[in-house]
Parts: sequence; C-alpha cells; structure tokens
Amino acid sequence: MYDRGLSVLEQYGLEAKSTYRGRGALICDTQAGLVQIREYNGSPRKLGYQAKLLEIVSTRNQISVDSLLPNQEGAYVSADKDNIPYVVKRWYEGRECDTQSMKDIKRSVTALASLHKTMKMPVQTHYVKEPLLMEYERKNRELRKIRKFVCQKRRKNDFELRYLDSIACYLWHAEEAQRRLNCSDYEDLRCRSLETGDVCHGEYNQHNVLMLAQNTAVINFDRWHYDVQMEDLYQFMRKILEKHNWDLEMGRQMLLAYHEEKPMNVQELENLRIRFAYPEKFWKLANYYYSHSKAWISEKNLEKLEKLIAQHDNWMNFVENISV
Repeated sequence: MYDRGLSVLEQYGLEAKSTYRGRGALICDTQAGLVQIREYNGSPRKLGYQAKLLEIVSTRNQISVDSLLPNQEGAYVSADKDNIPYVVKRWYEGRECDTQSMKDIKRSVTALASLHKTMKMPVQTHYVKEPLLMEYERKNRELRKIRKFVCQKRRKNDFELRYLDSIACYLWHAEEAQRRLNCSDYEDLRCRSLETGDVCHGEYNQHNVLMLAQNTAVINFDRWHYDVQMEDLYQFMRKILEKHNWDLEMGRQMLLAYHEEKPMNVQELENLRIRFAYPEKFWKLANYYYSHSKAWISEKNLEKLEKLIAQHDNWMNFVENISV
C-alpha cells in the first residue's frame, strides 16, 4: 500500500530514489526533483485545462504551483498495472500555512492575490460555477426544509433542540444576505469576471499553501472553476477568522495584504462583505445533519453549533465593520 502507484513513474522516464507519504498521495524524490503521485478519478478534459492554467501561472508568476507532468505519450493520466489512473505533479518541500501565525496568513493572502492576477483563461462553459444568487436561494430552501423536518419530529435530541433555538436568527441572516446580493451589482461583477476569464482556485485554504525557503507554493487546483475571485479570498479568510473568533483587526490585515498586491474595487469589496454576512457554517452543520444519520448525532457537531452561536456577536461586528 505504501508504494501504490509508484510503477507509473516508468511512463515518465523517472526513477524514485526515495518515497514518503503525503496527504492521500505518494511523494517521490526523482532525478527530476520531487514529484507527487496521486490517484485521479476526475475528468481528463478538465485535467487538460488545469494543466494549461498551471502552465500560465508558472510562466507569469513567481508563486510555485504543482504543475502536472505529461507522461512519455503526452497524457496527463497514467494507469498502473491494475488499471488504476494516476496523475504526477511537481512537488515542493515546505510546511503548511500556520493558522496561528499572522506572518504566514498574510503571506498566503498575498500569494492568492498574486495568483488571481494571472489566473485567467478563455471561459469553458462546463466549468463556470453557478451564480451566487442561485446558491443562496438553494441553501435557504434547504434551511427551511430542515427546520420543517426537525419541527415535525416528536422526540428531539440536544442538537435538534439547539438548532431550533437558533434557526430563526440564522435564517434571517441568510435571507438578508440573499436580499443584499440581489440588490447589489453582483450580476455586473460576475459578467465582467467571466468576460476576462477569471479563474478561482476553488479550495484555497491553509492546507494548500506551502511555505518554502525562498517563496510560496500553492497546490491542489483540482476544484478550479470560473467565478468572481472574491470567492477564494472569502473561503480562506472565513476559515482563519472562525479559528480566531472573527478578530476584526486580523481581518483588516488580511484584506490589506490582498489589496496591496491586487487592489479591490467597490463592487468586489461589497461582494466580499455579503459573502461574510451569509451564515455559511450554520448551513454546513444543518446540511451535514440532514444528509447523514439522524439517529445518532456526534457530540462534536453539537460542540461546533455551540461554538458558532457563541461567536455570533463577534461575527456580526466583523460583518458590520470590516473594511480595507
């Protein structure tokens, strides 16, 4: 199991001097440097566009990325003797962004802004994310459906009781964010983003940013898509700020780090504020509850809900006061 997929290196003319495990992958030291071997179950077509995207970034940007390597036949997917598909990528020796280090956090945000300046490709309709307004409408319908489901249960566990206590507040926030988005210039912002072919990383978090000795590496672009790039910044900031109880000054420093590298216009800032105003974590907890076994609820999920509720006032203070 340790060396699973190692045999595909032959198709690249590479030999492994040593190997070790990474996150769900095998890291190999070869004559061409470090490479990662990872099982791949996605679309070869999207992978081809991903290779083009990473080529664009690597030639126009100082940020290192895990570029895809073609095998000796020019393909990006290689099957081993058991016919399991793998991809091989360039890899880097570095540590993940430390979410307790403001230096690492600002460095990660600056790297994202730098990436956003070069992550542009002619739009392929298949990979355009659904409009945010449709996403909020869908999620709000789901919240109302889950509320109805829980209300109709005769016996309710602790999670369900706490959920019912808080749903009115968070559903109001969700519907207000939808209303604000509908009244904003979002459609114009999205149209301009698609016109310029703006691409999002899709999963920009601390695990996908590596601190190298000389620069920063960004990895795991598998969820890339076309959308307003504020989505990436929002996702990264939200994950960090949830860990720091929505610290307003920390948020301002992150925004400033991004803005100094890639200035944000008024529409982008407003879009970011609206994203922060949506109770994403509350929806995630409710959705996880509804889509998994409801006969037994993990204490961890109840703890997450309690923590979320405890952070409500700090979250609201952040939403109302955040600015560059």
